[in-house]
Amino acid sequence: MRAGALRGLRPPGGSVCNARLAGPTGPTERRHGNEGRTAPARGASGSDNTGRDTRDCAMAREAVGRPAEETFSLWKREQARLKARVVDRDTEAWQRDPAFSGLQRVGGVDVSFVKGDSVSACASLVVLSYPELEVVYEDCRMVSLTAPYVSGFLAFREVPFLVDAVRRLREKEPCLMPQVLLVDGNGVLHHRGFGVACHLGVLTDLPCVGVAKKLLQVDGLENNAQHKEKIQLLQARGDSFPLMGGSGTILGMALKSHDHSTKPLYVSVGHKMSLEAAVRLTLGCCRFRIPEPVRQADIRSRDYIRRTLGVPGPPAPGRERNQKAQRPKACPKEGSEEPAVLC
Repeated sequence: MRAGALRGLRPPGGSVCNARLAGPTGPTERRHGNEGRTAPARGASGSDNTGRDTRDCAMAREAVGRPAEETFSLWKREQARLKARVVDRDTEAWQRDPAFSGLQRVGGVDVSFVKGDSVSACASLVVLSYPELEVVYEDCRMVSLTAPYVSGFLAFREVPFLVDAVRRLREKEPCLMPQVLLVDGNGVLHHRGFGVACHLGVLTDLPCVGVAKKLLQVDGLENNAQHKEKIQLLQARGDSFPLMGGSGTILGMALKSHDHSTKPLYVSVGHKMSLEAAVRLTLGCCRFRIPEPVRQADIRSRDYIRRTLGVPGPPAPGRERNQKAQRPKACPKEGSEEPAVLC
């Protein structure tokens, strides 16, 4: 094991724990058939040691069979309740350090679908050492997403399984708990200011950053000619511009994460982190366009599908424009009836 990996295994102020470095592709946990299927969390209202509300995690399961209007009303109320707990400022000393001194572990999450199946999916959590960006832990499991996909409510479909992954890590290898999570989706850049990165952050009580590949067009933000002109002005890695909505609120930043990328990332606050620190961290995690924690979670979840089920998984990134066929390719403007991506 390299010295860089050891640093990723050392908790702040603690000793190196007994955990092996994860391999380049093989999952830490491999399950087959029904053993690999995890049901949404069950339980009465309240919080466990992950900081989540079990009531919230049960909502996805309870939505099955309920009339759509009743489900949407319930989800909106729950989003409003949890939104009140979002912290949009730096809460850790390492976040305020220009070099992120003290940051040792960065997590990434992803949900990849079985090709041609909108229900069967693989939920993955990876933890990388920082700044080496080497994978030190991974957890991939097959799950059944029974809650419907609805624009603006992605969290109720996917987050319960990601919360479960964080809980398993906390119970099995607490010294490998990430100090921050990067999420393939939006945070406060959302129809109601509470995207999947906020949802996951509040339920796990971890700092979270939303990193989306496409612009969610809300609060007057549009992927129009003016927006595209601003993108063209992003010349070098690290260049960015604010995403100011019609309300006058800065909802996120468009960031050029790689010199050779022509498409920016859309970074927004999830929980317990300022936008400035979120942008710096995202950039610091990018070897390519996509931050390495999110990229590795995606790669390993796809590989797990192929290995576990013996069926073709989703295509590798870059081989097909629509990598997740179960989600539409672009977010619509606010008020559109068409579903959106990663909201």
